[in-house]
Amino acid sequence: MKTALIIGSSKGIGRSIKKRLNELKIQIIAPPRKELDTSNLDSVKKFIKSLKSIDYLILNTGGPPAKEFFSITEDDWNKYHVQLFLSFVLILQKVKLKNNGYIFLISSNIIKNPENNLVLSSSYRVAISSVLKTVSKIYSKRKITCINIAPGPIKTNRLKKLVKNVKEFEKKLPLQRAGSPDEIALFVQSIIKKEIKYLNGVIINFDGGLSNNLI
Repeated sequence: MKTALIIGSSKGIGRSIKKRLNELKIQIIAPPRKELDTSNLDSVKKFIKSLKSIDYLILNTGGPPAKEFFSITEDDWNKYHVQLFLSFVLILQKVKLKNNGYIFLISSNIIKNPENNLVLSSSYRVAISSVLKTVSKIYSKRKITCINIAPGPIKTNRLKKLVKNVKEFEKKLPLQRAGSPDEIALFVQSIIKKEIKYLNGVIINFDGGLSNNLI
């Protein structure tokens, strides 16, 4: 039986991915925060030591609050440096992945379209995206595929925190709606189920056509 480690699976995108991978009869490791807290390096190191080899790794975590650049404190930078970047780096370095596996990073479309009040998120998500690109080249010899999913507005609790009126906000989107967590989960499920391997080291803009970027 294949095994998947899903970080941040208690709600939103992570929970939907957990549900869809369960349908593939994959053994799911979904540690609660008391077992794996990505904002605490000691927690991350302890969890890694207890983990055996896995086939699939889903790196997913909540985002920091919206803050204007000059209001971000040193404590804010340190906290999210660990939660959004360093914890994932340690996991990528230390977790044992089997050949022919997959790594999915759930990042954000702000890595290509930074917003003034989300600089905490965009800075560290860009950094971990760069690391994943390097890892994709290293792991390619073992046929481990790395895919960076960069969601735009998705109907999660985070969107409700960032947007005052979600319905009015959705009217301004290209599809007149935000995406659903299950759409991302179905994409991950399909990649694994159909064993798509040539889609490696890429960033998938999962934003309903919101981005103006060609690349």
